[in-house]
Amino acid sequence: MAATYLTTDELSVRIKYDPRTIRDRLKDSVLLEGRHYFRPFGGRKILYIWEAIEADMQLAAANDSGIPMAGGGVCNV
Repeated sequence: MAATYLTTDELSVRIKYDPRTIRDRLKDSVLLEGRHYFRPFGGRKILYIWEAIEADMQLAAANDSGIPMAGGGVCNV
């Protein structure tokens, strides 16, 4: 299976997040280098791996059974 590589702008269209939010809040906290994105040829440009992101989004949605807390934690009911 071939991977689909996306720029930050292309990813923002698919997941309906602003590109700045992806860069500032999701990258390196939710989206991890080596799993969700990489830097080709050691440069500054980032390419996101759509299949890994999609799989983790679906997994998180299936496991979402708690109430999100303001500090980022989850209250399990």
